[in-house]
Amino acid sequence: MRAAEEPAKKEAVKTEEAAKKADFLFVQSAQSIHYADGKLTLKGVSPTTIMFSDRPVRIADHMATARFVPFWSKGKDSFLSDPPNASLSILEGDKVKDVVVVLRDPELKGDELSYNIRVLEGEMPATGGAASLFIDVIGMPLTPMSYAGAARRAYRY
Repeated sequence: MRAAEEPAKKEAVKTEEAAKKADFLFVQSAQSIHYADGKLTLKGVSPTTIMFSDRPVRIADHMATARFVPFWSKGKDSFLSDPPNASLSILEGDKVKDVVVVLRDPELKGDELSYNIRVLEGEMPATGGAASLFIDVIGMPLTPMSYAGAARRAYRY
């Protein structure tokens, strides 16, 4: 019986180890966008940024957008050291336009969130309607003593 328990124990250990760190993706939405001279501005940006992780640790949550901006400067996995790719989906009439970008230097002023960007794929319009920005992965440890583990609860409203 003991030999049969060993694989189950090993699998449990692997799952626990995977749960100590999760890769999070983020979604920001806005009423409209403006783009000029390499700067993308999300106008009427939601005060909430959605965050979620993929398998094996499936977590969905949200944080205040104002608390998202410091990810560019805090931690070894920060976006400052490795700027994220993002896909911007812009609603134009009854069509959706997608543009893939690299995001840098976020700046939040009221309900406007600006990024310096580099377009990787697609053409960025000068203006656009409702938009969602899907931001690539950042690794965030989940242990109770970690920045993301304990502080993540404080991101919520």
